[in-house]
Amino acid sequence: MLIAQLSDIHVGGGRYRPELLQASIEEVNAAQPDLVVIAGDVTDEGYADEYAAARDELAALACRRVVVVPGNHDARNVGYLRFEDTFGPRDSRLRDEIAGVEVALVAVDSSKPDLNEGEVGREHYGWIQEGFADEVELRIFVCHHHLMPIPWTGRESNQVLDAGDVLSLLRECDVDLVISGHRHVPWVWPVAGMLLVHSGTAATLRTRGFTHPAYNLIRVERDRIAVEVCIAGGEHSALGAYPRRWPEGLSGRHQEYLVWPRRGLALAEDAPAAER
Repeated sequence: MLIAQLSDIHVGGGRYRPELLQASIEEVNAAQPDLVVIAGDVTDEGYADEYAAARDELAALACRRVVVVPGNHDARNVGYLRFEDTFGPRDSRLRDEIAGVEVALVAVDSSKPDLNEGEVGREHYGWIQEGFADEVELRIFVCHHHLMPIPWTGRESNQVLDAGDVLSLLRECDVDLVISGHRHVPWVWPVAGMLLVHSGTAATLRTRGFTHPAYNLIRVERDRIAVEVCIAGGEHSALGAYPRRWPEGLSGRHQEYLVWPRRGLALAEDAPAAER
């Protein structure tokens, strides 16, 4: 199964280059991925004209399965409403057989209007658990913001505010792959049985420690997941190949000693009546 991961396109921004996006899309189409994930910051300021331009450019993607989540730039200027008008719900779930693999994907809007930092929010936790329930071969979680700091991106100030809770929740849900963007640096963190895969900016010159605009190709094979960073019109380099099945001592998937609310029950309803 092949996944193309793009993020941080920033259509309409001063350092946006449409030729970079077009070249990336041409290469992605040539690779014929089974799934395309666009991990936020599709626009630069969330304005209607930026959304219209982004919609027109991304319409060139040939893949029939495209998942898009908003980023902090998309949420500006009430842009989160324009995102819904353009791309559909900000949160989505997918369960399907893709390239012979049973996949459960949960995509969450981690942005907050006019804030750079993100938050998944406890109101999403039960919904995320439900999306990953039942047996599947591959579980994928998508959000814009990073759950762990990324090297060579400066001071850490705007990762997901509830990152600890979300990492614990995803581990409990046996998530295999976390796809994010936001920091404009391609990077992979193997953590607790999961791969946290970040992509750079695909279409702008807003680069940081990794100085080239780029996207990722993620290949899910029988025994491993391989990640490749791709410079549009340039080199492709490996970001590593990682085992699908981790030793229990490293993943710690079933060592949770904290108490999670039962699925489908609001936190306010979880306490005994006498404590309300």
